[in-house]
Amino acid sequence: MRPLSEQDIRNSFINCSKGDASRLPIPRDLDERPWADLDFLGWRVLGAPGRSYLVTEHADRPVGVALRSASSQRGFLHRSMCSLCLTTHPGSGVSLMTARKAGAAGREGNSVGVYMCTDLTCSLYVRGKKVPEAGLRFEETLGMREQIDRMVANLSAFLGGLYA
Repeated sequence: MRPLSEQDIRNSFINCSKGDASRLPIPRDLDERPWADLDFLGWRVLGAPGRSYLVTEHADRPVGVALRSASSQRGFLHRSMCSLCLTTHPGSGVSLMTARKAGAAGREGNSVGVYMCTDLTCSLYVRGKKVPEAGLRFEETLGMREQIDRMVANLSAFLGGLYA
């Protein structure tokens, strides 16, 4: 992923107003992010655990999505799998993230959801740069490039649902 500026990020959001996008909290460490290892930039809002944001390249431009997740405290023995990167996590390591649809459908309250790694670092899990806490990644016969392509395709399918 190419490095993004704060303004690139604010201009990319498709499912919130320009006013909302201008007020949302942007990560302060953009210069320190491992952009070459990211397929999307994802971050959570520490003061509001149910709010997250994701920005990725889609249709040759940055596309940002405001996400919501329900707070759920699952037991440590409960395991869930991320729909994007196929990493399993114990407890609340995977969350159902929902996003309002773009345009009129979103203003009417329609949304789309996907189960994602709660920390939004799927790109790093696929590349083996981050290991899930007490979770695992299944050993696959696919190479890393194919796993990355699959994750990007899964993300693209989710984003496509926001326009439908």
